Amino acid sequence: MRTLFALLLGTSLLTAPAMAQSAWTGGDDLPTNPLACDASVTPVPPGEYNGGMPTGAPDRKGKPLTVVDIPKLVGVGYFNSTASGIQEAAKETGSMTVTTDGPTKANIDEQITFIDNYITSGVDGILFAANDPVAIAPVLKRALEAGINVVGYDADAEADARQWFVNQAEPNGVAKSMIDQLASEIGADGSFAIVTSTFTTPNQSRWISEMAAYAEKCHPGIKFLETVEAQEDNILSFNQAQTLINKHGDDLKGILGMTSVATPAASEAVQQNKLCGKVAVVGLALPNAMKPYVNGDCIKTTILWSTVDLGYAAGLAMRAVADGTLKPGDTSFKAGRLGDLQIVNQSQILLGAPKVFTKADINDFDF
Repeated sequence: MRTLFALLLGTSLLTAPAMAQSAWTGGDDLPTNPLACDASVTPVPPGEYNGGMPTGAPDRKGKPLTVVDIPKLVGVGYFNSTASGIQEAAKETGSMTVTTDGPTKANIDEQITFIDNYITSGVDGILFAANDPVAIAPVLKRALEAGINVVGYDADAEADARQWFVNQAEPNGVAKSMIDQLASEIGADGSFAIVTSTFTTPNQSRWISEMAAYAEKCHPGIKFLETVEAQEDNILSFNQAQTLINKHGDDLKGILGMTSVATPAASEAVQQNKLCGKVAVVGLALPNAMKPYVNGDCIKTTILWSTVDLGYAAGLAMRAVADGTLKPGDTSFKAGRLGDLQIVNQSQILLGAPKVFTKADINDFDF
């Protein structure tokens, strides 16, 4: 699930007028590939491997590995759960020692410093979830040049700065799930706003671009108001949602939460303002964080993947890369209890399509 950031509230509101927007704020400039309006997610088949390779790496096959996991930030439920999945993989292989470490805020400069320090101290592998795909690339390339295995998950870097990336879902699949659910709750011509982490967070920027393309194609009547940044910070996320409610009033029919922090925080703002049933919150969040709002009939759904499985797959990928059993040209990856996962987009391991949790099944999940 990405997730981290803290700009001042007054400077974080970037507005695109609902009646005359040319593009949704918060997206990237990459080409989009919206799915058909009535189609399920169809993964892109792999092409030629485009990941990086470590220089002069020692033979690590079957040998104990010392690995550091450096997510966007530590201390939030999303990355606590990915870390637990990584530890499950380490225990299953019996040959990896993994430490999760990183900044307490989603700050790319701090994340780079953490990675740089671990390169210097010496590790066999680095797992990461990037705060900025471009800014993180040079330090990850230094890790590869030092012979360290590098695997990403949740939020990617430039492809040649790591070997593999475990992708929780295809961006166009996330976009379809989010926009279809939003449209079903706010109606064909409802207006909505987005709470994201930062405009440079790679996975969320990609999702926003794909959502814009899919909405234009399949739900052209819904109206985008603006995107605001909330730095994966719970208080700032709540305040940003509150600001949207105050600013747009009755025009605001829905809020899209792009992070596991923003979605429950926006739900809390809706609940506190007694707007349950009037302002929908659709977003990505851990089921446990959303149970009070879904079970209380304030919010209808939450969308995500298994964050534990995401970390588990990343941990197993690290072991397989070190062993040489995951290599360029592969079209699938044997991921333990997850079975065979498809390799897509040249060097990505696809976890699968996102799931929509509802009141009917949300209590069956504990993460």
